[in-house]
Amino acid sequence: MEALSYSKQPTQPNRQLATLKIVSRLLSHELHAQQNSKSITLSRDEVLELQTCIDLYIEDVSRKQVPSTPAADTSVVVGARN
Repeated sequence: MEALSYSKQPTQPNRQLATLKIVSRLLSHELHAQQNSKSITLSRDEVLELQTCIDLYIEDVSRKQVPSTPAADTSVVVGARN
């Protein structure tokens, strides 16, 4: 396996944060679209998009924390959604 070069290392945190940026933008869009009310309403599809983004972030971070060995099982189990 090839060692990470210096140029690849800074992109790892940016890639992990990209998912959180998407969640932030989705929430920001809803706040802006519903700015005249004190409470906001999210559709099931919007909540599903947010949940998917968060799940992807969790999977990505979980993979990075598991020490990689040739015999290690790197599969990640994700809970089912209704």
